[in-house]
Order: sequence, then structure tokens, then C-alpha cells
Amino acid sequence: MSNSNNFFNGSLSEDWWKSAVFYQIYPRSFCDSNNDGIGDLRGVINKLDHLNDGNGGGLGIDAIWLSPFFPSPQADFGYDVSDYCDIDSDYGTLDDFDKLVFEAHKRKIRVVLDLVLNHSSDQHDWFKESRVDRTNSKADWYVWANPKPNGEPPNNWLAVFGGAAWTYEPLREQYYLHNFLAEQPDLNWYNSEVREALAEVVRFWMNRGVDGFRLDTANYYAYDRQLRDNPKRPAGSHPLEDGQEANPLSGYITKYSKDRPENIEFIHFLRKIFDEKENFTSIGEIGSSEGLEETLKLGADYVRHGDGLHMAYTFAMLSKEMNAEYFGHVVGFTEQMIEDGWPCWSLSNHDCTRMVTRFNCFAEREGFQQMMLLLLLSLRGTPIIYYGEEVDMEEYPITKEELRDPQGIRFWPDIKGRDGCRLPFPWDSAAPNQGFNTGKKPWLPAKNSLSLDQAQAYPESSYHVIKEMLKIRKTNPALQKGKFRQILLEGDCFVFERKTKDQTLLIAANFSTENHSIKLPLKVEENLTPQALKHSGSIKNERLSLPACGYFLGKV
Repeated sequence: MSNSNNFFNGSLSEDWWKSAVFYQIYPRSFCDSNNDGIGDLRGVINKLDHLNDGNGGGLGIDAIWLSPFFPSPQADFGYDVSDYCDIDSDYGTLDDFDKLVFEAHKRKIRVVLDLVLNHSSDQHDWFKESRVDRTNSKADWYVWANPKPNGEPPNNWLAVFGGAAWTYEPLREQYYLHNFLAEQPDLNWYNSEVREALAEVVRFWMNRGVDGFRLDTANYYAYDRQLRDNPKRPAGSHPLEDGQEANPLSGYITKYSKDRPENIEFIHFLRKIFDEKENFTSIGEIGSSEGLEETLKLGADYVRHGDGLHMAYTFAMLSKEMNAEYFGHVVGFTEQMIEDGWPCWSLSNHDCTRMVTRFNCFAEREGFQQMMLLLLLSLRGTPIIYYGEEVDMEEYPITKEELRDPQGIRFWPDIKGRDGCRLPFPWDSAAPNQGFNTGKKPWLPAKNSLSLDQAQAYPESSYHVIKEMLKIRKTNPALQKGKFRQILLEGDCFVFERKTKDQTLLIAANFSTENHSIKLPLKVEENLTPQALKHSGSIKNERLSLPACGYFLGKV
């Protein structure tokens, strides 16, 4: 079993996660060590030095969030767990995991696991027993309900992946709830035995040396026990994300199937378990379809007052919309709502279109991408970088023949699914499969336009910009824990301040493709902008000049 803290030499503070930079790894796509076409834990170990070698080398990442690698039938690529306390053979063994924790800690990298506690796989032993009859020891471990008199499902709830959120089980003559795939039955959090079983899962991995958890769909644990119908959304009452019109779920206000008030109580239960281990952290995925401000309010509810999640990120920055006004509103409203909580920011993940493709980057794709990454690393809160952003990984235009994602398979061609953001990491332009492996064809095409070796050879690449910015962040306390204050929002430009007792920093960004000149209310004494950044702002005659998609960081 891993000794989790020895390598940190006393540097592991209670709130280390506030100054840390996280990096999300999708293990299936990171590195394939045994050439079977699927990335694995040994592949992650082999590439840890890319993130941080513990001696000042690598990007300078402080923590990794690993998407699920537990035993699973892979109906949703690991988000359908059939055994919470083991490793799927596709990814390795528990010994491999222990080795990963050991090697990560040796490099001063903390390890955060993705826990799926809202639902299990239908192949989990718990569900196999639960579905047999209404009297077994696990009969109430999942959400079961009687049919309507006409045999239809108990209510109108719909699943995220399409169709009714209920599937009929003839053995029990009842329906079970699944907010996602039918192969992902929802656990019954109202059952104390279920909560205690999940607490033991948490303790199992805490005892193996992990430093935190990312909680999948953390606002879905509770449901309306009266099973009331979700109300229909008034026509035209809510702007839809691209592709949502293909999913009937977007036509309903999901006030009864998720986001219940008692969900916070379940999070409080988990927080008490997390607090059993020193220096532990948690990140919740909080998704709402009720508009931007409701989403941000909901996320804030989960992190205030120190008894809920340590951090939560919403989908606000994962939208297609991005400009100075939108960015400023998201950040400002979050600061307003979060009170004593701590923000968490992500611009991409395994469920959304790659950032460089998703945002309207005009003719300045690389510049816009780098500006957004630098803003991510400048905000008050903990940033999460998605694997491949350092090499500007693009959304791959998946074909129907290449599809692996059940969401894409179900809704094709209206929704193409999430495969396009999960391609293998491109390590080497000259190697087979861009260095992901040297054997079997990868599970998804290895086809990114830029590989790591090429990015490292290009002085102004996103790789060098991020690496330099992480060094700047580590040596400037105001970037880690300083307060946030908006200074001005002027057209396409957003300017804000990060401030501690001893340091004040000014950050500015230009979201347009035109040059801008801004009269600043503060005098900048030193330019700290990463030198690798081509689209860098500069001060002249007390005015800030920002090029197209430009960024500036200065000490006041």
C-alpha cells in the first residue's frame, strides 16, 4: 500500500489544492504500454515526467485527475462500474495503481480519482442481486418503482443518453431508474446501507494513498421520492446548447429527477468521510440545464461553509459562447455567489468539444487558445487542464464507422458524441500512432495535427506558454491565493486584479482579433507575461497595448 505523503517533505499543506494546478488524464487515451490499443496505468506512469519530474522538469503539474479505470463492461467507458475496489484488466492491476501513486508522489504529483457514486453498472453484484426479487438483501439498494396501471413507466423522467429514465425488470415486475444508460442503474442514496457501502469504497482508495476524488454527476444522488413528473419547459424559454435540440430531455425542467435539496445532505455525509484523512480534497461535477446563473448558484451551494465539497466546477466555461462579456459575467457572478467557498475552473473535459475547436477562435486559433489557458491559470480558484491542451489538441471529426461513444451512436448524426475529444495523446510525430503505442490500432484514431515533440521544438507553442506560466504562478502568491477584483470590461477586453497583502497583479485579455489600447487605472511596475507568448501585451506611456487575442500579466 502506498505511503502517500513521505515524498512531499512537509510541503503538503491542508489546503494545497487551492494553489495546485490539476491535469485531467483520460487513461484510455493517454499512453498504451502493452500495445493492445488501449491506454493503461503503466502508460501513465511512463509519462509522469512530462507532467512533473519532481526536479523542476516537465510542465509543472501538481495533481492529476484520472478518469475511471475500475472494472467495467465499458458501456460508458468506465462510468459504468462493476467493481469499485479493483482495476479493470484493460488498465492494469492494483499493483500497477500502487506503483502509480508511489511514482506520482515521488514527483510531488497528487492523485485524484474519478468516483461514480450516482450509479453502478448493471453487472455489479449489488444490482445483480437487487433485480432478482423484492425481498433480497439488496432489494432497496437501487431506485425501483411500480408501473402505472397501464404498464408504462412511473413518470415522465428522461435519461441523459436518450429515452425513458426507467427500464422494466420482469423478475421484479418493476422499473428501475437510470439517469444515463439502462446499463447504469441509479443507486438509492436514501438507503443508509448504500451510503455506508459507498463510504467503504471511499476509504478503500483513501487507504491506498489517493489525495482526493472528483465526483461524477454529484448533483444527481437525490431524487423526488414522490416521483412527480418533471414539468415541461415553455417553448423558447431557454437557450439550448448546440445539439441539445436532438435530445428530448432539454424540453423538461429536471427539478424532480435531480438537483434535490437533500442532495446537499448526501454531500455533507461524504465530506465527513473525506475529513477522516488529512490534506484530502474533493471536486464535484455540477451540471444544470436551468440557465447560466442557476448553474453558477448551484455550484456555489455545494462548496460554501466548509461542510460540502472542497471544490465544484460547472459547465459554464464549457459552453460554445466565449467573449469578454460572457467570461467576466461567469467569473464575477461566481465570486458573488461563492462567499467562503473556493472556485474551480475547467475549459475542457472528456464530455465536451475540444476548446480550440469549440470557441470561435476566428483566424487566431493558437492565440485564442493560449489566451484562454493563461486566463484559466490566472483566475482565483483551482484550474484543471485537460490532457492535450498543451499541444492544442483539436476536436476530431468522427465518422459513423469510428464511433465508440454510446451517446453518439444513439443520436447520430444530430449529436456526434464525445469520441472527438478523447483521441490518443500525440507524443511523437515520427512514431507509429503518434507514439501512443507501437502495436495494435488504437481504440480511436491517433490523428492530432500537432505532436508533443513538435510543440517542444516550437518556442511559442502552447506547451512552452503553459510551462512558463506555471513557473510564474508558483513564484507569485497573488496568482495562487490572491483575491479577485474586476478592474474594467471595455469592449472585447477584460482586466482584473489578483491581490494579497504583499502583492498586487494585473491581468488583461483581448478576446478580439483587433489590437486594443487601454488606459489603466493602476501603474504597472513590471511585466510578468510569459516570454513564450507571441500575442503578448505591453505598456507604453501608461497605456496597455493588447494585440489580437493578447494577454498581459503585470506587477503593480
